[in-house]
Amino acid sequence: MDIKTATATPDASETAADKARQLQRASSRVGAGVTEKQRQQAKKISQDFEALFVGMMMKSMRSTVGKDTLTGGGHGEEVYRSMLDQAYADASVKRGGGLGIAKIIEKDIIRQESRKVAPQFDHHE
Repeated sequence: MDIKTATATPDASETAADKARQLQRASSRVGAGVTEKQRQQAKKISQDFEALFVGMMMKSMRSTVGKDTLTGGGHGEEVYRSMLDQAYADASVKRGGGLGIAKIIEKDIIRQESRKVAPQFDHHE
């Protein structure tokens, strides 16, 4: 005797696949609602932050090294040395080098700004 029971349960793989497709579409639209001006502002802010961070690191590293006796030292040298270090930090970040922190911060800013514009998905369905 062959008994077949009909199951009324929905196919779990279809609903999971639909949710995965929704999430994939949402992640591909990240930054879609952000204007070009906002992207440029995010890039500038993130680069400025990284340059400040690198400058502070250079200042800390320079404080571990002894004073230069060749040039005579003094307050003027300290001021110009710190300005030179900050110029080095700015140049390294603006040229696309740096530590890579600016790119991460820029992506995060754009993602946060696009969340304000993009519709929210209900992930609890």
